[in-house]
Amino acid sequence: MKRRWRALLTTLWKQRVSYLFIAPFMICFTVFIVIPIVLANALAFFSFDAISMPTFIGWDNFLAILTQDRIFLQNAIPNTFKFAIIVGPLGYSLSFLLAWLIHQLPKRIRDIFTIAIYTPSLSAGVAMSVVWLVIFNGDRIGYLNNFLLSIGVVQDPQLWLQDPQYFMNIMIIVSLWASMGVGFLAMLAGLQTVNTELYEAGAIDGISNRLQEIYYITIPAIKPQMLFGAIMSVVGTLKAGAIGALLAGSPITPQYSGHLITNHIEDYAFIRYELGYASALSVVLLLLVYGSSRLSFRLFSSKGEE
Repeated sequence: MKRRWRALLTTLWKQRVSYLFIAPFMICFTVFIVIPIVLANALAFFSFDAISMPTFIGWDNFLAILTQDRIFLQNAIPNTFKFAIIVGPLGYSLSFLLAWLIHQLPKRIRDIFTIAIYTPSLSAGVAMSVVWLVIFNGDRIGYLNNFLLSIGVVQDPQLWLQDPQYFMNIMIIVSLWASMGVGFLAMLAGLQTVNTELYEAGAIDGISNRLQEIYYITIPAIKPQMLFGAIMSVVGTLKAGAIGALLAGSPITPQYSGHLITNHIEDYAFIRYELGYASALSVVLLLLVYGSSRLSFRLFSSKGEE
């Protein structure tokens, strides 16, 4: 046993420069990812209100999620899956399509279009509070109401952000507009690394149009970037929640029409101060993200990576 520890310490000492370089990332990863996940998993088995000492209650929080939390079962889960199923695949497809279209442009203007498409993902919060709230304003001054009234589609202004009938659809539209993030950049970077000789060889082998090029050459050549984009899309859609809160002006959306799992966690953690129950909800969300990520990995990874 002592020999093993001594050999391990010797190896670590020999590689000390390498560990020094990765130390900043490992410290941040441990402090902001590993420790919160471990604490959330542990706290999920306790009742804790952030003031008194935690009380161990076993599996009661998880049983309450499955049997007593009506809002979670009737609103948060269906809304989250509806939001993820629409925004995830559609946003992912749009990311690839726009990346491919931009890649066809001349290099001198490619960067301009890349910045224009990527910027909304950086300024989504600010834009929602300035642009989208003005567009969907419920009075006659709102851009959408003003346009629809001017062409006679509606007779009275619609309360778009207060009506549960429209709220989820507006969330989806805004999310798609802001979905061109790092996944889009990864795909664009991957397209620029594809060997052009592959297309010439494909033309010789019988590929006759762009769709065949994309299916048989482009997508297989950028599978790592496609995998990264898929995982980022899955994680982004499942953990979304700020969009609804910003549009509604509060964590609780109209009649829970845009209530996602993340909103449910924030409700119990920061409004009700039931941190143990919120931790249990976080564990459920973590399992959903992990399962969806594994599915994406199986779809886009090569046989050697499996």
